[in-house]
Amino acid sequence: MPEITRFYGIIIKVFFGDHPPPHFHAIYGEYNALVSIESLKIIEGDLPGRAQKMVTDWAAMYQQDLLKMWNDQEFRKLPPLK
Repeated sequence: MPEITRFYGIIIKVFFGDHPPPHFHAIYGEYNALVSIESLKIIEGDLPGRAQKMVTDWAAMYQQDLLKMWNDQEFRKLPPLK
């Protein structure tokens, strides 16, 4: 699974050819969540509240980039949350 970005101990990955709906994986320590790119809601797994907010804030900034990456199956790095 390619790593898209990393910030504050959170790793964001996308697995191309993965099952629908379009989503990315957010990993924070022992926590792992699948986040819908379209709704920005966790569809599987969990994250602590603060980490979930950071992931949502980051994904909102790059939502269109993530959706394009999912649809085109073209990997590229995205900037971290600052």
